[in-house]
Amino acid sequence: MNASPAAWSLATDTERIAWLTLDKPGTSANVLSSTVLAELEGLLVSLERDPPRGLVLISAKKSGFVAGADIKEFTGILDEASGYTLIRRGQQVFDRLAALPCPSVAAIHGFALGGGLELALACRYRVAVDDERLTLGLPEVQLGLHPGFGGTVRAVRLIGVRAALEMMLTGKPVRAAKARALGLVDALVPEAALRERARALALSAPAAHRPPLLERLLSSAPVRPLLRGSLRARVARRAPEAHYPAPYAIIELWARYGARGPQAFEAEARSMARLFLTPTSRNLVRVFLLQDRLKAAGGKAGRELQHVHVVGAGVMGGDIAAWAALRGFSVTLQDRGAQLIEPALQRAQELFAKRVRDPAQREATRRRLRADVEGAGVAEADVVIEAIFENLEAKRALYASLEPRLKPTALLATNTSSIMLEPLAAALAQPTRLVGLHFFNPVPQMPLVEVVHGERTDAAAVQLATAFARRLDKLPVPCRSAPGFLVNRVLTPYMYEAMLAAGEGVPLPVIDRTAVQFGMPVGPIELVDVVGLDVAVHVGQIIAGQLDRPVTQIPALDALLKAGKLGRKSGAGFYPWREGKAVKDVAGGRAPEDLLDRMILVLVNECVACLREGIVADADLIDAAVIFGTGFAPFRGGPLTYARERGAPELVARLEALAARYGPRFTPDAGWSLLSAGKT
Repeated sequence: MNASPAAWSLATDTERIAWLTLDKPGTSANVLSSTVLAELEGLLVSLERDPPRGLVLISAKKSGFVAGADIKEFTGILDEASGYTLIRRGQQVFDRLAALPCPSVAAIHGFALGGGLELALACRYRVAVDDERLTLGLPEVQLGLHPGFGGTVRAVRLIGVRAALEMMLTGKPVRAAKARALGLVDALVPEAALRERARALALSAPAAHRPPLLERLLSSAPVRPLLRGSLRARVARRAPEAHYPAPYAIIELWARYGARGPQAFEAEARSMARLFLTPTSRNLVRVFLLQDRLKAAGGKAGRELQHVHVVGAGVMGGDIAAWAALRGFSVTLQDRGAQLIEPALQRAQELFAKRVRDPAQREATRRRLRADVEGAGVAEADVVIEAIFENLEAKRALYASLEPRLKPTALLATNTSSIMLEPLAAALAQPTRLVGLHFFNPVPQMPLVEVVHGERTDAAAVQLATAFARRLDKLPVPCRSAPGFLVNRVLTPYMYEAMLAAGEGVPLPVIDRTAVQFGMPVGPIELVDVVGLDVAVHVGQIIAGQLDRPVTQIPALDALLKAGKLGRKSGAGFYPWREGKAVKDVAGGRAPEDLLDRMILVLVNECVACLREGIVADADLIDAAVIFGTGFAPFRGGPLTYARERGAPELVARLEALAARYGPRFTPDAGWSLLSAGKT
């Protein structure tokens, strides 16, 4: 039986610099699996026996240095002992690297994240390529964890407590200039000079970087207890400890050990072993793997896609066009007049200014987006996206004018949020190429795209649309044409239930606070204001009509609409809005006992109905879509995972009790039997 291909290769040059190159077989990015770490340890043992003059660690992958640990291995941790063993072994390998008698250099390009940055921290020096791709970070907190291969210790020792804790507590990466300013890297160089500068550092062996004296004093034993409380309070404003224990564990490790001594590493490993088993980490790791599944679903387009034409320069259409230009496509944006396109172009400039640092690249991005009132770009487009208002007849009339001008291979896509594809495609000569590409607002921030197929949509068109969504760096979820598709269908009853509670006299801030405390990113009342009251009503009416359900009547909502209060876009809705933020009264009092279940379980019940109807392929995709499309509390793993953890029988009984009190909208869906039987 042949041995597996090696991930590491070791070569020594004429100056006795050892080059340790990582190229994990079968992957586009390097990850530190147990096998990779074991192989590294074997090579380090040989270097200990015969030390070179210097050592350089470098990646052979085009994508970057090392993306981190192999997250899939975390799912196999069943108890604290196995978690501790996994982490302690990794620490010991990195300790060997740090203890080598020769200078060691991490030569970084692209990214060094999580365990990848910890590997670099175990080297004496770090040199990195100075470009926009450089991303250095310790994002473990986003998985309900913290650095475990010595990162909680070495990061503080290298760049000081304030910068290190900022990186670990937020999980946010740093780019080239900041990394150099912090001392996280010792040098920034052009890509062509990476190897030579790494060799020079290894040969010259200057004094290693140390944080300023003030930073060292902040980690002293008398000062740490004074800072601990303020750090915990700062974290508590963003993340309750019951929901997200990892940032508090980071603070406790530092407060107790100050990143000093072998006991700090031991405590890090013990802490990680405990965090692995928390529901938060289990669910966040699951969400991470779901994200990987959506990324892998994109595949290849089968042909080169270069030009995108968007019809409709409103907020959604304009932002889709801008995002496509940012992602490298040539884009034409059409509307009835130049005055309607200009605001979208202005928003695009603001986006480009934020996202593209290099002036020449920013100008090139700007040139890729052009106004096109006459629609000349239709004939040359590989993808045509319709993003006009939600009206069946208007969309069909537009398709009648577009279809004769389309290239034979062009994809026709609609950004409709609620209208099924079958009636939209009814008059098309080629209904097989119509797909839904349902983006979410705001387009630059929301990662999900529902890729919707109708009864007559060709599988090749779905594959092309899915690949296109991945080219846009979005997460595509294949979805069957159905009323409201998936996300809007399950989100609408959640928002309406909140508005019904408001009509019963529950204070608006209490409603929103209840949802946020559950883990939602914003409350449902604020969300209605952001969506737009008119849009929420219109979509709700369409979905209710298609599902043959009565339209929920909310007098307070009708009164606001009559007064022209449409939400954030008009300056007032349920809340007044100032400078893009809702102005909320400080409302005291407790939420009604059943308020949270009313809002969340009506959403979960609709998810169960979508599962039963096969709107998407499986329960995992429902969880992924609702998390990435609405921000549903990710630490809960998604609505169906939440339902399983509470127990299907308990929730069915709870829904029946709510139905008896509030009406048939809470009647448990027949699909609960599938969830109870574990057939999902």
